[in-house]
Amino acid sequence: MLGKLAVSGIRSKLKDYIVLLAGLVMSISIFYMFQTLAWNKEFTSENSLINSIQLVFNVGSVLLAVVTFFYILYTNSFLLSLRQKEFGMYMLLGAKKKQIQKIMFIETLVIGAISLVIGIGFGILLAEIVGRLLMNQLNFTSTSYSSFFLPAVAITLVFFIILFLINGLINSIRLSRLQILELVHAESQTDLVPTQGKTRFFSMVVGIIFLGIGYFALINMENLRELGLIAAPTATTIGTYLIFSSLIPSVVNKLKRSKSLNEKGIHAFTFSQLRFRINGLKTMLATVTMLIALGAGAISAGMAFQHNVSTLVELGEIYDVAVFDADEEQENILSTIEFKEEMEYRYKMDEQYVYFEGEELDEQRPLVFDFESGQAIEQSIYRLDEELPQDQRDSDEVGLNGWQWANFLREITEPSAQGNSPVVLSTDEYNEIDAAEKIVFIGRTDAYTQYLPQWKQLNDLQQEQFNTEIYTKYTMYEGMNAISSGTVFMGFFLGIAFLAMMASCLMFKVLSGATKDIGRYQMLRKIGVRPSKLSGSVYKELFFIFLFPGIFGIVHVLVGMNLFSFILLEPYYRIWLPILLFIGIYAVYYLITVNLYKGIVMPKEK
Repeated sequence: MLGKLAVSGIRSKLKDYIVLLAGLVMSISIFYMFQTLAWNKEFTSENSLINSIQLVFNVGSVLLAVVTFFYILYTNSFLLSLRQKEFGMYMLLGAKKKQIQKIMFIETLVIGAISLVIGIGFGILLAEIVGRLLMNQLNFTSTSYSSFFLPAVAITLVFFIILFLINGLINSIRLSRLQILELVHAESQTDLVPTQGKTRFFSMVVGIIFLGIGYFALINMENLRELGLIAAPTATTIGTYLIFSSLIPSVVNKLKRSKSLNEKGIHAFTFSQLRFRINGLKTMLATVTMLIALGAGAISAGMAFQHNVSTLVELGEIYDVAVFDADEEQENILSTIEFKEEMEYRYKMDEQYVYFEGEELDEQRPLVFDFESGQAIEQSIYRLDEELPQDQRDSDEVGLNGWQWANFLREITEPSAQGNSPVVLSTDEYNEIDAAEKIVFIGRTDAYTQYLPQWKQLNDLQQEQFNTEIYTKYTMYEGMNAISSGTVFMGFFLGIAFLAMMASCLMFKVLSGATKDIGRYQMLRKIGVRPSKLSGSVYKELFFIFLFPGIFGIVHVLVGMNLFSFILLEPYYRIWLPILLFIGIYAVYYLITVNLYKGIVMPKEK
């Protein structure tokens, strides 16, 4: 019997449960995907770079788990508020409170079971897609990778079952504290009208000061460093909550008192509704603002980290490749690359030194970085003009006088002779050296990432040639790209999850108070207000509710990306993309909320 009542309760609020289910499925599928990529040992053992991004996905899992916990707790409390009158009627008809608690507990577990089955199914599909994309990004293939990973299934099941049990227990405790009359008259509670006063003005001033401190810390993050990392999120969060508890209600009051606005149509009713509602929404709107900042910021940061790789690689090495004594296969690969600048140097070597001809070096002076500015982002490239050191086998002047030449010569010394000192000789002295002559080729292109397959081939061939792990521009790119690729995927999916949960929370908060507004809309219908006018009022009222956190959230993102200013060279790289994504998700949830709200306060007449 209790099971039938639970199923009946789910059917009666099916639209609300579907929205909750969508958020849960998204969270579960992303959580499963993170676990699969983080703990699949057979997959990670095939490539050391994959192993290095395990931490990234584990961190993502923890963040997602925390947000999901509060999301389920929050949304289920709203669903409980929608069912209070129904539960009160059950108790008036003789049902005991323990039975009502069991009904609510069964509903929570049913929704949890359905979301787990669907979520893990989507998670397997997501793990397959993201796993393949990640392998493609890192230029390797895996024979053992499987998107269906039993340990990930077990971790996901255990975590979310515990989460649903805790949530069901909390709902039961909440229900046990409510009296029958409170349940029956849940829809008749009085809305508190925000009032003016010194307290609000003081809160507004303090909020603006805290927000200013937070923004100042974010903008000057490069100088403040550790202090900024503490001050920025703390002050910004406090300032946001104070602003929404004081400034936003004041703005709504201003709109309500504006004669030019209130005398048009039923704007007076719209702004009155907004005025009544805003006091109960202010904490939620501040929370939504912070979630918007986290969600859009996570996506923006992921994209900026990915872009940062190619920039850092270019700042790390000027020349894209150095090939020593190229064979026919290496020559063929080099012929497929369009070089902007290419040079060849002859050299000889013995057990102690690597010898270069001075005249050849002087005729083909290399490009070097100018580090005089002290900041890598401002460094420039110029043709080396410092004096060329000559024959310094018996001194340590190479590296002291003429250090830029010394650095360059070590860069074009083959891996097998990295311990040998570079020596510059005249043509006659060079010809007298009794050793086999070799040639090193160096080249520079306009777009390093355009030729990644060729760089990988050359890198692999040189490792075989010298039978050792060698450090090249490609290995540097490969290492940074592994971390950034994991960060991109984690940031994107975390951002999507945060934005979806954020919009869901706001939607549930709005809908939880919708039943109180039914009488008001019915009264307007009875005095002759057209349904189209009432529908327009709903659109406007909810638009303002969604507008305030949307604006503050975007501003938080635009200012907050300074948080990465001392880590990333271009923290604002294509920031318009995550903002557009946020607006799209936000608009969809806004339209869903409007339609669900209209279905409650303006049901279709039979």
